[in-house]
Amino acid sequence: MILVPRVAPLTPIPGRVTRRPRSRRPCVPSTSAPAGVPPGLPVADRGTARALTLQGLTKVYRGGVEALRGVDLEVEAGDFFALLGPNGAGKTTAIAIVCALVRRTGGRVAVFGHDLDRDWAEARASIGLMPQEHNFNVWEPVVEILVNQAGYYGVPRREAYARAESLLDELGLWDRRRDQARSLSGGMKRRLMLARALVHRPRLLILDEPTAGVDIEVRRSIWGLLRRVNAGGTTIILTTHYLEEAESLCRNLAIIHRGTIVAHSAMGDILRRLHRETFVLSLRQPLGEAPALPGYTLRWLDPHTVEADVEQAQGVNGLFEGLSKLGIEVASLRNKVNRLEEVFMRLVDGQPGPG
Repeated sequence: MILVPRVAPLTPIPGRVTRRPRSRRPCVPSTSAPAGVPPGLPVADRGTARALTLQGLTKVYRGGVEALRGVDLEVEAGDFFALLGPNGAGKTTAIAIVCALVRRTGGRVAVFGHDLDRDWAEARASIGLMPQEHNFNVWEPVVEILVNQAGYYGVPRREAYARAESLLDELGLWDRRRDQARSLSGGMKRRLMLARALVHRPRLLILDEPTAGVDIEVRRSIWGLLRRVNAGGTTIILTTHYLEEAESLCRNLAIIHRGTIVAHSAMGDILRRLHRETFVLSLRQPLGEAPALPGYTLRWLDPHTVEADVEQAQGVNGLFEGLSKLGIEVASLRNKVNRLEEVFMRLVDGQPGPG
């Protein structure tokens, strides 16, 4: 969990927008949005410097607990990156250090080339953080939370209202803009946290468990928004316990365990390291037992469901062809275990790597 220190609110500036203007002002910079990115979402300049550089990062807490043990990590500008690890692995500590919320013991941090020691203000202004826990003033109206957050980064109040309108509209919260945040549902609060992280148009968006505790529909809508934000050039670093989420959204990932990076690779490369996958097949016609198919191990679960182990060299097409020759028609199939989850568990359990 990441806790962001509360800053005293700014003194209100005259000129508050009290009604929705007919001609909406899109929350985008002057550069045109790439194809597929709707008005109202931030468009970042990818630039040439890496979005994040960690060199020899260490953190030792009082009492001698080593949270980070020489972490080296690079995230390219424009990437959608997953930082994964079990509880206590060091994910939250690393993020807190990057956001200048926790002092590091050693090492170097740079955000888009800005050293966290020498260029603290520039580095921090480049980051938008969505922590796992709600940490806004629940008695404030929704729109004021965004406007005040933008003010911390020097955004004029009138412009902040325009940005807040676009983000709240995109996230389905515009009709609740005058309501106190405490009246929102859990899913709405998560969306408000995301809007707050985006309102100052960060170049690097860091999300700590962004869909924790939300239902499937809200999770899918957040996924869609994050894809559009990333398409606009914003670099995204995601931590999540939903490995399906990381596999669906991210192009590259690192797995941290006991304070060290144990894997750092493109998502496709690490998934190709699996030698075997287990599929669950739904059958159109009932079977009384598992069919015998040379080269494959099949297990009968119920009259309409069979499990099949498929080696990487075999492929699932050969399984379909073999079943078809036996007169067995497959209605659908799915992975029994998320592929990323299988790699993840082997790495953190200390088993030999899957490749």
